[in-house]
Amino acid sequence: MTTPIDATATPAWAALSARAAGFAPDLRGWFRDEPDRVGRLSFELADLHVDLSKNLVDADILGDLLALARDVQLADRIAAMFRGDHLNTSEDRAVLHTALRRPAGAAPALVVDGQDVDADVHAVLDAMAVFADRVRAGQWLGITGKRVRTVVNIGIGGSDLGPAMISAALEPFATGIEARFVSNIDPFDLAHKTKDLDPETTLFVVASKTFTTLETLTNARLARDWLWAGLTASGAIGDDDAQRQDAVAHHFVAVSTALDKVAAFGIDPANAFGFWDWVGGRYSVDSAIGLSLMVELGPEAFRELLAGMHAVDVHFGAEPFERNVPVLMGLLNVWYTNFLGAQSHAVLPYAQQLSRFAAYLQQLTMESNGKRVRWDGTPVTSDTGEIFWGEPGTNGQHAFYQLIHQGTRLIPADFIAFANPAYALEDGGRDVHGLFLANFLAQTKALAFGKTAEEVEAEGTTGALVAARTFPGNRPTTSIFAPALTPRVLGELIALYEQITFTQGTVWGINSFDQWGVELGKQLALQIAPALEGDAAALEAQDASTRALLDYYRTHRA
Repeated sequence: MTTPIDATATPAWAALSARAAGFAPDLRGWFRDEPDRVGRLSFELADLHVDLSKNLVDADILGDLLALARDVQLADRIAAMFRGDHLNTSEDRAVLHTALRRPAGAAPALVVDGQDVDADVHAVLDAMAVFADRVRAGQWLGITGKRVRTVVNIGIGGSDLGPAMISAALEPFATGIEARFVSNIDPFDLAHKTKDLDPETTLFVVASKTFTTLETLTNARLARDWLWAGLTASGAIGDDDAQRQDAVAHHFVAVSTALDKVAAFGIDPANAFGFWDWVGGRYSVDSAIGLSLMVELGPEAFRELLAGMHAVDVHFGAEPFERNVPVLMGLLNVWYTNFLGAQSHAVLPYAQQLSRFAAYLQQLTMESNGKRVRWDGTPVTSDTGEIFWGEPGTNGQHAFYQLIHQGTRLIPADFIAFANPAYALEDGGRDVHGLFLANFLAQTKALAFGKTAEEVEAEGTTGALVAARTFPGNRPTTSIFAPALTPRVLGELIALYEQITFTQGTVWGINSFDQWGVELGKQLALQIAPALEGDAAALEAQDASTRALLDYYRTHRA
């Protein structure tokens, strides 16, 4: 295991610290004095146009950030990831989500730990495509001979957030089959998602690598009970084990490598699609975890999603850092987090289809970089991670933009928009999408340049209202534009944020690919559950607060 480079001990970190002391950003002045600023800080990344010009950096700061990337040997770390080195040190695993989108026949072939990774990946992709085509063509039938109308994905974390986000984002590309997603162990989730479905036309995809995930397997059993109850009530099956198991085989498939457990559940192991331990859950949507998406959208759209991801991977691995968009955006996040005191980061898509994008990024970024130890187990030497959050515009404008514009906290924000809408509508002959994007452009302008007291007074405002209507500006934003929200473009956006996350993790010297922080709560839940069911010893073993809360639950539970 290599020892992480302590970024805080590098010359570049010292230079950035010196620049941050007394730093007084002046976007108005920079735009006035640097006529080439927009051209110099705008970049093309596949189909994405990325404008970094409204960020709080000048040429000197940017130069020091690039020096920091060199000081921590980011280029070597990127190469090691693509090569299949075991960067996930705590689990001794390669980090190869990028291999999931390598095109067939890519050269040289990727062989890691003696395994032909390319062959393995495309064997699963091809099997997924064959299955998806069967379902979409009406060749995969339920137990009563009816074709599938709805696919319900049962998973949690990376087995849910990515597929659910992509399904919503690419809804205009769905044809014929609806996808729904169940994740929460709250019984409402499954009950709500199935209440209007026909068991005879519903297919469940149970996504759990080990087929032991508590929430997923609980929901899978509940879904199986729902299927049996519905088919029995309609007379489609009798109340005997053989017909019940036949129903499961027709209405359940799995994304798992635990074939023995899959078979014990009643799913034919031939209908289980596997993935590998070098795929972390939050990086797995382009693996077999995306099976429900391939059924909903079709294999061609899914492969376009992968192609967009791969385009960003190529850029990240080959482009000089001065023009490398994920590297630049990751370094900007380090600047704001470690030198300017920002604690959160807003992602504001001007596309309702991306309503789940911020939630997806929360797991990607916060589970990856919310760490207090470095990859060798030593304590971190700086703050790590940011709180990612957001909401589609213009909804967010009427909720929390007040804080971003005039609050006391620095909140860097990424604005995402598309030149062409999924549905082009007019209001009295006026293009509604154009009005929508006028808001996108206006917000980044207002955040950058603000409004001075003199400008407010020139409009006739006087007294205390002048201060209330003054906008300080110098609120940093990045603008990301694309022609339209297509499968390829969405893939580019996903991979962009994956590689931003990698860049930051490298600077901080942390392992961005484990998640031990989620384990303790799960262990304690298993210890507390018996107390909920009346186990006196389990109740007595709890702390005073937990006991009191358990008493409240048991008193009020009907």
